[in-house]
Amino acid sequence: MRSFFHVSDIGPLDKALEEARKVKQTPFAWKGLGENKTIMLVFFNSSLRTRLSSQKAALNLGMNPIVLNIGQESWKLETELGVVMDGDKSEHLREAIPVMGSYCDLIGVRSFAGLTDREFDYAETILSQFVEYSGRPVISLESATVHPCQAFADLITIDEFKTKKRPKVVMTWAPHPRALPQAVPNSFAEWMNEADVDFVITHPEGYELDPRFVGGARVEYDQMKAFEGADFIYAKNWSCPGVKNPDDYGRILSKDMSWVVDERHMAVTDNAFFMHCLPVRRNMIVSDAVIDSPRSLVIPEAANRVVSAQVVMKRMLESL
Repeated sequence: MRSFFHVSDIGPLDKALEEARKVKQTPFAWKGLGENKTIMLVFFNSSLRTRLSSQKAALNLGMNPIVLNIGQESWKLETELGVVMDGDKSEHLREAIPVMGSYCDLIGVRSFAGLTDREFDYAETILSQFVEYSGRPVISLESATVHPCQAFADLITIDEFKTKKRPKVVMTWAPHPRALPQAVPNSFAEWMNEADVDFVITHPEGYELDPRFVGGARVEYDQMKAFEGADFIYAKNWSCPGVKNPDDYGRILSKDMSWVVDERHMAVTDNAFFMHCLPVRRNMIVSDAVIDSPRSLVIPEAANRVVSAQVVMKRMLESL
């Protein structure tokens, strides 16, 4: 495996889930695989779960993780080509990336969407430069459009807690005070479309995700109708993807508090589990009663971030 951005990179999901179960049961069984190997984890944005889970996964495999917070522990980096670098950015990615590649065997990169230029974001301009210039296998630790380690962890969690062969999984938009990227919902949709689940997406009009990620999922604009009989509720905010109107890309079109996932919503489900990638704004995304209930999976879901990252790193090490 030379890169990990999309569900297609992981291969058959049944085999990936079987491998995840083994990794979870015996996390140190492949300790020798990463001996004398280094992974560089490059963060352009803040992180808690992604940073900690990636470091833990690397250590489980015997690797040496190096964490670099861009702009805090390094020069500010220019990301676009053809610009006159007369501002506050002292180094260009074109030089920085091959230098990073010379110091490691694998690279993980976290770089959020700017939410101002849809073409720039959806071209994965920053991530693609790491692929082109580093000479190393590259993992998306959340990029402008995808967050595959999170989606893989979500699938592992659903597989662990499902009580029927083909559960109904609903991803619902929820309000948020800030404009957020579409990376998490994009990847969740992409992975659920490949999984053996009945997948539904619900959101207000104007929040339609890019068709390449929606795939064959059913889109329902009536949130309560979408929740009926659901086995898993996955809540997440995202800003306007600009599919219908590119000028609205990255904008907040609604803060409708009726979309907050509360006990009224969960009452129409089939005693559904609640999921969220974290961090979560309580009583904006989800009520206290729901996230603190025994049916909340946010902590097991976060714990599975180590498992998903370790499976990906393991496969990359095996392909070196």
